[in-house]
Amino acid sequence: MSLIHLEALHKEYHLGGQTVRALDGVSLDIGGGEFVAIMGASGSGKSTLLNVVGGLDRPNAGRVLVDGVDIAALDERGLCAYRQRRLGFVFQKFHLLAAQTAVENVEFPLVFAGVPEAERRRRALRALEAVGLTDRAHHRPAELSGGQQQRAAIARALVNDPDLLLADEPTGNLDSHTGLEILNLLMDISRRGRTILMVTHEERLAAHAHRIVRLRDGRLDD
Repeated sequence: MSLIHLEALHKEYHLGGQTVRALDGVSLDIGGGEFVAIMGASGSGKSTLLNVVGGLDRPNAGRVLVDGVDIAALDERGLCAYRQRRLGFVFQKFHLLAAQTAVENVEFPLVFAGVPEAERRRRALRALEAVGLTDRAHHRPAELSGGQQQRAAIARALVNDPDLLLADEPTGNLDSHTGLEILNLLMDISRRGRTILMVTHEERLAAHAHRIVRLRDGRLDD
């Protein structure tokens, strides 16, 4: 049974008097525990697809079923709960808070979830340990390398123990060696049973995924 079922997704944006069709009838099934790479040229709809699955954007038409629940039909409170309980997000830009240490950044999602302070710290340190960053827990982002910052961002994405990880160009700001380290980390997370959707433009990285999904002009490129 599919964890994610996308059915005839359409998404349009209106920019400067023009209509941009970002998704044009995309249907796709993704199984639990799959590591799927999403590829395509700039403007093909990759990030839009990820944002729709993540509940950050709503489709104009179609259904987004996650464990049988159509998240496209949820209200804002329902979407917030979905993102807090089911998802972890990793972006190309690390989006770490400069004034906070690595462990404080990792704790941040737990504040909104209402987790008590001592439990927040315990979970955050455990997440940093999982990404090999325990020794940098009390350093601020400016004191971390690019790869270490991305590890901290991945720890933050994992701290709520989500079953679905969405990664948008997670190695885009990293050199090739560090990017491969982050890919290996994502592969290890996948082996632990989490479902991963990763947008990337790098064929060498996508080749390590279980499956590659290609988009062209908002459609699946079969």
